[in-house]
Amino acid sequence: MTGAEVLDIAREGVWVMIKMSAPIMIVGLVVGVVIALFQALTQIQEMTLVFVPKIIAIFLALMIGLPFVADVIGTYMRFLMEKVITG
Repeated sequence: MTGAEVLDIAREGVWVMIKMSAPIMIVGLVVGVVIALFQALTQIQEMTLVFVPKIIAIFLALMIGLPFVADVIGTYMRFLMEKVITG
């Protein structure tokens, strides 16, 4: 395996990680901003108010996005196995 092939595999691995985590992180970000806006508008300064809705939203995003994540991981695994088989 050459250095270029190793870099291709590493680059693809980084893209897989970004594709898997981005939707979940975006959901967490949006929920956090909405709750922060709500807190700023109502002047409620409760620090723990953010955690429960954000955990629920991230859990739901994980359940909805699980088939997509499995497909991305499966595609990357097939790519790696083709590299291993072909040498």
